Amino acid sequence: MYSRPLCPGFRAPERYDGDGFHLRMLTVADVVKDFVAVMESEQRLVGFMNPHKTWPRGLTIEENLIDLGWHQREFTIGHSFAYTVMNDAESRCLGCCYLYPSERSDWDAKAFYWAHESEYRDGFDAVLGQAFRALVAQFPLKKVAFPGRDIAWAEW
Repeated sequence: MYSRPLCPGFRAPERYDGDGFHLRMLTVADVVKDFVAVMESEQRLVGFMNPHKTWPRGLTIEENLIDLGWHQREFTIGHSFAYTVMNDAESRCLGCCYLYPSERSDWDAKAFYWAHESEYRDGFDAVLGQAFRALVAQFPLKKVAFPGRDIAWAEW
């Protein structure tokens, strides 16, 4: 867990609506849909949020449940914010978005987002990126980094 609130005194938006999808707090209730989305996108996600990590390779549903519990608790105490991306019917996870404190003093936070493999191929990644950036803009943060997207991993 992160040791301090990311935006002290700020109540994070609980939901952001897009066209045919929405972002909302990732919870343990999402474990099955999230696990399916992660594992169907596994090949592209390895190293996505850290080039030195192999997540989600070998991930079990039990480990995913633990991860989701951590994300949910972090969100409720304001230390980091993980959003699931769901279709409007809530029947399918389309991806995830994460806002974490930055370990670098020149950035307030770091942000990551990914779209389900089938949605990524259909161009949804760009749509999701716009929606997530609009959501992040609502947070009282001056500098948010998007490592691996706006900043090359070698520079980060």
